[in-house]
Amino acid sequence: MPDTADRPGPAPWVAMYHSVGDRSDDPYRVTVTPERLNQQLAWLRGRGLRGVSVTQLLAARAAGAGRDLVGLTFDDGYADFLDAALPLLQRHGCTATLYVLPGRLGGDNAWDALGPRKPLLDADGIRRAADAGMEIGSHGLTHVDLTVADDAALKSETAESRTVLSDLLGRDVDGFCYPYGTVDARAIDAVRAAGYRYACAIDPGPLTGLLALPRVHIGERDTAVRLLLKRRLHRLRRRPVKEA
Repeated sequence: MPDTADRPGPAPWVAMYHSVGDRSDDPYRVTVTPERLNQQLAWLRGRGLRGVSVTQLLAARAAGAGRDLVGLTFDDGYADFLDAALPLLQRHGCTATLYVLPGRLGGDNAWDALGPRKPLLDADGIRRAADAGMEIGSHGLTHVDLTVADDAALKSETAESRTVLSDLLGRDVDGFCYPYGTVDARAIDAVRAAGYRYACAIDPGPLTGLLALPRVHIGERDTAVRLLLKRRLHRLRRRPVKEA
């Protein structure tokens, strides 16, 4: 990302999705239906906005542009991304960042105690998403809360996951996403040491920066009115981010 002045700018608007598909059993409210996602992407385009990957968004902002761009992120690397989300993103001329778990390739969301069990992308599925123009980032190795991980686990979840993904894709992986959105200074230091250029959290408060970008959860209940309110509240509540 290009160098910019030291003056921080408004935090970019980054939307957080997870699974796209059937939400008849959705205790954690992490699933949106394809119909709702289609409406949400159409809302963006209707307001002159376009969804892009986080790397695209940050590069545009660092160049003094990109005020019409919104970051789109999909956590966990659910297999339904390819069949349910990707065609809609392409229809609306959008890209996105998909944060995956290289330690659970082809597995499922075993960390969600209440279920339901949903399959995760395997290595081929991740490559297919990347070949379709989506950014691939790390969500850690196995979906561990980094704020309670010991030193060995912290290193493997950050550095090892980047190495595995980079080898899988044949290119460097620049983005990281903190599992559960939880972050502290120790986790940020580990992400920096692993070589990531940016990282996403949820509401990092005073830790907000390129290695702890805030995001807003987008769910099935987010119709046009709620999206408008979330966008306006984001501008009011989020701390500035130094773009570099």
